[in-house]
Parts: sequence; C-alpha cells; structure tokens
Amino acid sequence: MEEHDVVIIGAGIAGLATALALKKIGMQSIVLERSHDLRTTGAALTLSSNAWRALDALGVANKLASLYQAFQLGHVTNLINGTTQVMSFTGTIDSGDMGVRPLHRKVLLETLANELPPNTIKFSTNITSIKSQDQDITVLHLQDGSVIKTKALIGCDGVHSVVAQWLGLAAPVNSGRSAVRGLAVFPAGHGFKHEVQQFVGNGIRAGFVPINDTEIYWFITSCFTPREPEMARKPELILKEVTEHLAKDCPKNFHNVVQHSELSTVTWAPLMFRVPWNVLFGPAYGRAITVAGDAFHPMTPDLGQGGGAALEDAVVLGRCLASSPGNMSSGMERYVKERRWRVAGLITGAFLSGWVQQGGSGWSGWMVKLFRDHLFYRFVQPRIVNAVHFVCGVLPEKS
Repeated sequence: MEEHDVVIIGAGIAGLATALALKKIGMQSIVLERSHDLRTTGAALTLSSNAWRALDALGVANKLASLYQAFQLGHVTNLINGTTQVMSFTGTIDSGDMGVRPLHRKVLLETLANELPPNTIKFSTNITSIKSQDQDITVLHLQDGSVIKTKALIGCDGVHSVVAQWLGLAAPVNSGRSAVRGLAVFPAGHGFKHEVQQFVGNGIRAGFVPINDTEIYWFITSCFTPREPEMARKPELILKEVTEHLAKDCPKNFHNVVQHSELSTVTWAPLMFRVPWNVLFGPAYGRAITVAGDAFHPMTPDLGQGGGAALEDAVVLGRCLASSPGNMSSGMERYVKERRWRVAGLITGAFLSGWVQQGGSGWSGWMVKLFRDHLFYRFVQPRIVNAVHFVCGVLPEKS
C-alpha cells in the first residue's frame, strides 16, 4: 500500500500542469496515467494569450514560445460564394501578450513533464474503484491489485472521467458533430504563409494551421458519423472519407495538406461537452476531491480553449490551495467556485460559435448562414475572442 498527500489521475495537459502548479507552491503529488507513456493523441493545438499567461505562471512559457511563431492573420473562405474575410491576431501581441501560437501537443506535454521531479508520473496504472475511508482519506484500488491512500484527489482523466462520475457530475453529451484531425508533413517545406486558413460551407468547417515550415495541423468538423464501426479506428478510411465526401467542396490547397498527412496522427472523434448548467451547479468537488480540464468542463474545440482552460485550472487550483494551508477541501471549494462561471461561458461560446460557423441546422439554417456570412466574423467573433482572454493570476513562491 502506498500513501500520498495528493494524487492526480491523468497525465494529459491538465494533470501535468496541475502537478507542476503544486510543485511551485511546495506540495508533492503523484500522477497516475493509464497509458504506457505520455498521451499524444491530437498532434497539435493552438493556444491563445490566456493559456500563455498560465504557462508563464508555471514557468515554461518562454521555453515554448521561443519554438513557435505567433500568428498575425487568419482567413475564412466561404465555400458557397467564394468570399474571404480576414481575421487579425495582432491585438493581443501589441498589448504585450504572446498572442496566438500553435504548438505540438507532445512538446507541451514533455515540457511540463520535464519540470516535475523524477518518478512523479506512474504509467500503466488503471483505477478500478474510488472509496472513502474516512473524512480525510480516499482509497484508490488499481487493476494490478495495489492500493493507494491519499489525502487529496484531483481528476484530470478526460471527458469520461471516473473522478467526475464518483463526484456525481452529469455525463457529457454529444454535440451532434464530430471532428477529423491530422498532421501533414512536407519534408521540403510546405510554402504556405504562417496564417490560419479556414473554410466554411454547408454543414462543414475545415482549416489548416502551419506549425512551422514543414508541418501543418489540419481539421474538419461536420455532422458526419462513420458508416462502418471500424472506420474510426482506421486512419486510411478516415482520410478517404475526408477527401471523397467531407472536403469535396474544399479548395485544392486543403486537399494537398490532407494528402500529406501522417497516418498515425489522423483521428476521428465525436465532439462532446458538459452542459453549462451542470458545470455551474453540479458537484465538482467533495471533501478533498475535485476535477480539472476535460474532466470538469469538456467543450467543443471551436474557440480553441480546451487546452487553455485546462492550464488556467492548474494555476487557479494551485493558487487556491496555497491560500488554504492545511485545508485542501476548502481550497478546492474556492477553486471550483472561481472556475464555474468562467468555464461555463467558454462551453457556451464554443458551442454557439461552432454551430454558427458550421451553418446551423434544420429550417433555420439559411438564417444562420446569413448571420455567419454578413455579421458573425465582422462583429461577433472579435468579441468572443476578446472574451476568452483571462488572467489566471500567479503562483506564490513556496516557503
């Protein structure tokens, strides 16, 4: 039997960032990960200024920002009428922030993990049950028969979190949309400008994001459901579906990117989210147990805030625990109260943004497209983008 002050379940972005935040405030933790190594599903992601502030609080922002260039411009092309609208990302850079930058998910995870003490992460550990022993101890039973006792438990174990289920949070729901993602590699260089490219049409939204001179992250979202169960597990079938059906109206440059994909990076997944009122009023903490990242607030990717919100969680949780010495339950309560409205707003904004950009649905679809094509990108989206900016605060130095 092992005993630890803090156990974190899940070595994704939220779990590793939370472990690093606790290290910064002088608290030791152990991270339990069911995979055999760091999870790199999802080849890349884009982080906005709020996420970079959180990474700065964790002490790794400069290490990562030096590897990736910030975006200045983005373009949204309407596949129906051929018009293109320009988006500017320079506002946050001019204000002194690090702007919007793409980065490899693997690099982010490795950077966070390298800041942790040796043996902090235990791989290949599957939780079979969570039990309360008394008011101060939680007991975890593992698949290999071992038992871990902990004074505090933080679930960072994703959309289908066992910790969220134990707390009683309602399960996430399917948005009715799905996403295909991949990483394209051009060994001799892709030749695209360092700008975000998006394409919207009847029921789809697609795009690609240059990461560096040779790699491009791409995506396409739609209401598509695989006709064959094995399609979701076979990247070659996913690519065939994209090129022959989902992206048939997309321009040649998008198809060129897709055709350069590394098969190991191509994924299909339904887009899940936890409804905002469950985040606002659901049991997200109990005793010294809480959740963070997708375990707390899964959202659709339409604002690019899933990773950023997880990084914010880590810093806010660390800050709240540091301000409640000797009472982790109280610190977790403060953390959840501080995060509820913030992440509920992100979930709502992401869902509505995705629904509008994809063209709505049903009889009102033409009205949604009219709103999207003439008003959304010009007046609404800039406000949504500004609304996601958030200052998570700083972590106090350990005594």
